[in-house]
Amino acid sequence: MRMKPDKRPDCLYSVCRFLNQIILLLETPMGLESRDYMRADVRPAREATGRMDAARVAFLRRTYLHLAGAIVAFVVVESLLLRLPFIGSVVETMAGSGMSWLLVLGLFMGVAYGADRLARSTAGAGVQYLGLGLYVVAEAFIFAPLLYIATRHGGDGILSTAALVTFGVCGALTAYVLISGVNFSWLRGVVAVGGIAAMLTIVGALIFGFSLGVFFAGLMIMLAASMLLYQTSAAIHEWRTDQHVAAALGLFASVMLMFYYVVVFLMGRD
Repeated sequence: MRMKPDKRPDCLYSVCRFLNQIILLLETPMGLESRDYMRADVRPAREATGRMDAARVAFLRRTYLHLAGAIVAFVVVESLLLRLPFIGSVVETMAGSGMSWLLVLGLFMGVAYGADRLARSTAGAGVQYLGLGLYVVAEAFIFAPLLYIATRHGGDGILSTAALVTFGVCGALTAYVLISGVNFSWLRGVVAVGGIAAMLTIVGALIFGFSLGVFFAGLMIMLAASMLLYQTSAAIHEWRTDQHVAAALGLFASVMLMFYYVVVFLMGRD
Protein backbone atom coordinates (compact mmCIF):
# COMPACT_ATOMS: atom_id res chain seq x y z
CA MET A 1 0.00 0.00 0.00
CA ARG A 2 1.31 3.46 -0.88
CA MET A 3 1.65 6.00 1.86
CA LYS A 4 0.54 9.53 1.14
CA PRO A 5 2.11 12.58 2.74
CA ASP A 6 0.34 13.75 5.86
CA LYS A 7 -1.99 16.57 4.82
CA ARG A 8 -1.43 18.81 7.83
CA PRO A 9 2.38 19.03 7.48
CA ASP A 10 1.94 19.53 3.74
CA CYS A 11 -0.44 22.44 4.33
CA LEU A 12 1.83 23.99 6.95
CA TYR A 13 4.76 23.68 4.57
CA SER A 14 2.73 25.44 1.88
CA VAL A 15 1.82 28.33 4.16
CA CYS A 16 5.47 28.71 5.13
CA ARG A 17 6.68 28.65 1.53
CA PHE A 18 4.18 31.25 0.37
CA LEU A 19 5.14 33.55 3.24
CA ASN A 20 8.76 33.11 2.21
CA GLN A 21 7.96 33.80 -1.45
CA ILE A 22 6.00 36.94 -0.61
CA ILE A 23 8.94 38.19 1.46
CA LEU A 24 11.24 37.56 -1.50
CA LEU A 25 8.85 39.44 -3.78
CA LEU A 26 8.63 42.42 -1.47
CA GLU A 27 12.42 42.59 -1.16
CA THR A 28 13.26 42.43 -4.85
CA PRO A 29 14.80 45.61 -6.25
CA MET A 30 11.44 46.49 -7.81
CA GLY A 31 10.00 46.68 -4.31
CA LEU A 32 12.83 48.48 -2.50
CA GLU A 33 15.58 49.91 -4.67
CA SER A 34 13.64 50.58 -7.89
CA ARG A 35 10.59 52.55 -6.91
CA ASP A 36 11.66 55.02 -9.59
CA TYR A 37 11.51 52.25 -12.18
CA MET A 38 9.51 54.27 -14.69
CA ARG A 39 12.24 56.89 -15.02
CA ALA A 40 13.98 56.38 -18.35
CA ASP A 41 17.43 57.20 -16.94
CA VAL A 42 17.36 54.33 -14.44
CA ARG A 43 16.11 51.59 -16.75
CA PRO A 44 18.55 48.98 -18.03
CA ALA A 45 19.95 49.52 -21.51
CA ARG A 46 17.75 46.88 -23.09
CA GLU A 47 14.55 48.87 -22.58
CA ALA A 48 16.00 51.84 -24.44
CA THR A 49 17.82 50.05 -27.25
CA GLY A 50 16.08 46.67 -27.53
CA ARG A 51 19.47 45.05 -26.85
CA MET A 52 21.19 43.86 -23.69
CA ASP A 53 24.52 45.43 -22.75
CA ALA A 54 27.64 43.36 -22.06
CA ALA A 55 27.44 43.88 -18.29
CA ARG A 56 23.88 42.54 -18.18
CA VAL A 57 24.81 39.52 -20.31
CA ALA A 58 27.71 38.73 -17.99
CA PHE A 59 25.42 39.18 -14.98
CA LEU A 60 22.85 36.74 -16.40
CA ARG A 61 25.58 34.21 -17.17
CA ARG A 62 26.82 34.37 -13.56
CA THR A 63 23.27 34.24 -12.21
CA TYR A 64 22.33 31.05 -14.09
CA LEU A 65 25.65 29.41 -13.32
CA HIS A 66 24.95 30.03 -9.64
CA LEU A 67 21.39 28.75 -10.06
CA ALA A 68 22.73 25.56 -11.65
CA GLY A 69 25.26 25.22 -8.84
CA ALA A 70 22.52 25.66 -6.22
CA ILE A 71 20.40 22.94 -7.87
CA VAL A 72 23.35 20.53 -8.02
CA ALA A 73 24.18 21.28 -4.38
CA PHE A 74 20.55 20.63 -3.41
CA VAL A 75 20.59 17.25 -5.19
CA VAL A 76 23.84 16.28 -3.45
CA VAL A 77 22.70 17.34 0.03
CA GLU A 78 19.25 15.76 -0.42
CA SER A 79 20.78 12.50 -1.66
CA LEU A 80 23.04 12.38 1.40
CA LEU A 81 20.10 13.08 3.70
CA LEU A 82 17.93 10.36 2.17
CA ARG A 83 20.76 7.85 2.53
CA LEU A 84 21.14 8.38 6.27
CA PRO A 85 20.27 5.16 8.14
CA PHE A 86 18.10 7.08 10.60
CA ILE A 87 16.32 9.29 8.06
CA GLY A 88 13.02 7.49 8.67
CA SER A 89 13.09 8.47 12.34
CA VAL A 90 14.07 12.03 11.46
CA VAL A 91 11.17 12.34 9.00
CA GLU A 92 8.76 10.89 11.54
CA THR A 93 9.95 13.41 14.13
CA MET A 94 9.74 16.32 11.69
CA ALA A 95 6.30 15.52 10.28
CA GLY A 96 4.85 13.32 12.99
CA SER A 97 2.55 16.04 14.29
CA GLY A 98 1.37 19.46 13.32
CA MET A 99 3.23 21.07 16.24
CA SER A 100 6.62 19.51 15.44
CA TRP A 101 6.24 20.32 11.74
CA LEU A 102 5.24 23.88 12.62
CA LEU A 103 8.41 24.21 14.69
CA VAL A 104 10.51 22.91 11.78
CA LEU A 105 8.85 25.33 9.36
CA GLY A 106 9.35 28.21 11.76
CA LEU A 107 13.06 27.43 11.84
CA PHE A 108 13.05 27.21 8.04
CA MET A 109 11.41 30.62 7.76
CA GLY A 110 14.02 32.15 10.05
CA VAL A 111 16.95 30.55 8.22
CA ALA A 112 15.49 31.38 4.78
CA TYR A 113 14.97 35.03 5.71
CA GLY A 114 18.47 35.31 7.13
CA ALA A 115 19.96 33.56 4.10
CA ASP A 116 18.18 35.94 1.75
CA ARG A 117 19.51 38.94 3.67
CA LEU A 118 23.04 37.53 3.52
CA ALA A 119 22.74 36.91 -0.22
CA ARG A 120 21.78 40.57 -0.69
CA SER A 121 24.57 41.81 1.57
CA THR A 122 27.22 44.24 0.36
CA ALA A 123 29.74 42.83 2.87
CA GLY A 124 31.42 40.70 0.22
CA ALA A 125 31.08 37.61 -1.95
CA GLY A 126 31.82 35.25 0.95
CA VAL A 127 28.80 36.49 2.90
CA GLN A 128 26.59 36.25 -0.18
CA TYR A 129 27.68 32.66 -0.87
CA LEU A 130 27.06 31.80 2.77
CA GLY A 131 23.49 33.02 2.35
CA LEU A 132 22.90 30.99 -0.81
CA GLY A 133 24.46 27.91 0.78
CA LEU A 134 22.30 28.20 3.89
CA TYR A 135 19.19 28.52 1.75
CA VAL A 136 20.07 25.40 -0.26
CA VAL A 137 20.69 23.35 2.90
CA ALA A 138 17.43 24.63 4.45
CA GLU A 139 15.52 23.60 1.31
CA ALA A 140 17.11 20.15 1.40
CA PHE A 141 15.99 19.60 5.00
CA ILE A 142 12.48 20.90 4.43
CA PHE A 143 12.07 18.70 1.33
CA ALA A 144 13.20 15.55 3.16
CA PRO A 145 9.76 14.33 4.36
CA LEU A 146 8.09 14.67 0.94
CA LEU A 147 10.98 13.12 -1.00
CA TYR A 148 11.40 10.34 1.57
CA ILE A 149 7.76 9.35 1.07
CA ALA A 150 7.95 9.83 -2.71
CA THR A 151 11.04 7.63 -3.13
CA ARG A 152 9.55 4.80 -1.06
CA HIS A 153 5.82 4.94 -1.71
CA GLY A 154 5.24 7.25 -4.68
CA GLY A 155 5.92 4.79 -7.47
CA ASP A 156 8.87 4.15 -9.73
CA GLY A 157 10.44 7.17 -11.36
CA ILE A 158 8.20 9.77 -9.75
CA LEU A 159 11.09 12.06 -8.82
CA SER A 160 12.79 11.81 -12.20
CA THR A 161 9.46 12.55 -13.89
CA ALA A 162 8.88 15.52 -11.58
CA ALA A 163 12.40 16.82 -12.26
CA LEU A 164 11.94 16.53 -16.03
CA VAL A 165 8.59 18.32 -15.90
CA THR A 166 9.95 21.06 -13.64
CA PHE A 167 13.07 21.72 -15.69
CA GLY A 168 11.14 21.51 -18.94
CA VAL A 169 8.60 24.11 -17.83
CA CYS A 170 11.21 26.33 -16.16
CA GLY A 171 13.51 26.10 -19.17
CA ALA A 172 10.74 27.04 -21.59
CA LEU A 173 9.58 30.00 -19.48
CA THR A 174 13.13 31.22 -18.95
CA ALA A 175 13.94 30.97 -22.66
CA TYR A 176 10.82 32.93 -23.55
CA VAL A 177 11.66 35.80 -21.18
CA LEU A 178 15.35 35.91 -22.14
CA ILE A 179 14.66 35.82 -25.89
CA SER A 180 11.67 38.16 -25.94
CA GLY A 181 12.88 40.56 -23.24
CA VAL A 182 9.28 41.02 -22.06
CA ASN A 183 9.11 42.75 -18.68
CA PHE A 184 6.85 40.79 -16.32
CA SER A 185 7.14 43.30 -13.50
CA TRP A 186 3.34 43.52 -13.44
CA LEU A 187 3.25 39.94 -12.11
CA ARG A 188 4.56 41.10 -8.76
CA GLY A 189 1.11 42.12 -7.57
CA VAL A 190 -0.55 39.10 -9.18
CA VAL A 191 1.83 36.70 -7.47
CA ALA A 192 1.52 38.44 -4.10
CA VAL A 193 -2.29 38.36 -4.23
CA GLY A 194 -2.25 34.77 -5.51
CA GLY A 195 0.09 33.73 -2.71
CA ILE A 196 -2.15 35.32 -0.08
CA ALA A 197 -5.24 33.65 -1.60
CA ALA A 198 -3.43 30.29 -1.61
CA MET A 199 -2.45 30.72 2.05
CA LEU A 200 -6.03 31.53 3.05
CA THR A 201 -7.24 28.46 1.16
CA ILE A 202 -4.66 26.28 2.90
CA VAL A 203 -5.54 27.68 6.32
CA GLY A 204 -9.20 26.98 5.55
CA ALA A 205 -8.29 23.38 4.68
CA LEU A 206 -6.47 23.06 8.01
CA ILE A 207 -9.37 24.49 10.01
CA PHE A 208 -12.27 22.75 8.26
CA GLY A 209 -10.48 19.55 7.29
CA PHE A 210 -11.21 19.46 3.55
CA SER A 211 -8.73 18.09 1.01
CA LEU A 212 -7.11 20.46 -1.48
CA GLY A 213 -6.49 17.75 -4.07
CA VAL A 214 -4.66 17.59 -7.36
CA PHE A 215 -6.46 20.59 -8.83
CA PHE A 216 -5.03 22.85 -6.13
CA ALA A 217 -1.54 21.44 -6.76
CA GLY A 218 -2.00 22.31 -10.44
CA LEU A 219 -2.94 25.88 -9.55
CA MET A 220 0.13 26.13 -7.34
CA ILE A 221 2.31 24.98 -10.24
CA MET A 222 0.86 27.84 -12.28
CA LEU A 223 1.55 30.27 -9.45
CA ALA A 224 5.14 29.01 -9.19
CA ALA A 225 5.47 29.55 -12.95
CA SER A 226 4.31 33.15 -12.48
CA MET A 227 6.89 33.60 -9.73
CA LEU A 228 9.59 32.30 -12.06
CA LEU A 229 8.52 34.68 -14.84
CA TYR A 230 8.69 37.57 -12.39
CA GLN A 231 12.10 36.58 -11.00
CA THR A 232 13.52 36.05 -14.50
CA SER A 233 12.22 39.44 -15.60
CA ALA A 234 13.78 41.02 -12.51
CA ALA A 235 17.13 39.45 -13.43
CA ILE A 236 16.95 41.11 -16.84
CA HIS A 237 15.49 44.47 -15.87
CA GLU A 238 15.97 45.14 -12.17
CA TRP A 239 18.87 43.53 -10.32
CA ARG A 240 22.17 45.40 -10.21
CA THR A 241 24.88 43.56 -12.09
CA ASP A 242 26.73 42.76 -8.85
CA GLN A 243 23.70 41.01 -7.30
CA HIS A 244 23.94 37.69 -9.15
CA VAL A 245 23.96 35.62 -5.95
CA ALA A 246 20.73 37.17 -4.67
CA ALA A 247 19.12 36.86 -8.11
CA ALA A 248 20.10 33.18 -8.24
CA LEU A 249 18.54 32.62 -4.81
CA GLY A 250 15.23 34.11 -5.96
CA LEU A 251 15.19 31.93 -9.07
CA PHE A 252 16.15 28.86 -7.04
CA ALA A 253 13.26 29.45 -4.62
CA SER A 254 10.80 29.63 -7.53
CA VAL A 255 12.15 26.46 -9.17
CA MET A 256 12.00 24.52 -5.91
CA LEU A 257 8.43 25.65 -5.23
CA MET A 258 7.40 24.36 -8.64
CA PHE A 259 9.27 21.07 -8.12
CA TYR A 260 7.52 20.54 -4.78
CA TYR A 261 4.04 20.90 -6.26
CA VAL A 262 4.86 18.83 -9.33
CA VAL A 263 5.81 15.99 -6.96
CA VAL A 264 2.59 16.53 -4.99
CA PHE A 265 0.59 16.58 -8.23
CA LEU A 266 2.10 13.36 -9.51
CA MET A 267 1.60 11.58 -6.20
CA GLY A 268 -1.98 12.83 -5.96
CA ARG A 269 -2.89 11.31 -9.34
CA ASP A 270 -2.29 7.79 -8.07
